[in-house]
Amino acid sequence: MAILENGLDIKKAAVGFAAIGSESRLQVVRSLVKAGTSGLTVGDIRGRTGMAASTLAHHLRFLASAGLITQEKDGRSVVNRAAFGHLEALAGYILKECCADEADGESEAA
Repeated sequence: MAILENGLDIKKAAVGFAAIGSESRLQVVRSLVKAGTSGLTVGDIRGRTGMAASTLAHHLRFLASAGLITQEKDGRSVVNRAAFGHLEALAGYILKECCADEADGESEAA
């Protein structure tokens, strides 16, 4: 299986896209992206999303296992951050061949 220059193969890309394939997890990721590199504690994410603690914990584990977020213990809190490199790689994976068929069609018509 070919690995693209951004380090993703189709299996890793599928895992990443599946991880953000629910409204709740997508909401969590977007909250973390908005927060930037400083990240958010679980309580902050709960405040922004309104999710129950147990539901949020499940989604955070799922996102972390897919490599879309990182978690770092800070005293008694856990700071969650978007894994910007991985998210950029996913965007690049899906957009890498944007409009390639259009360009091929134009060269054949000439």
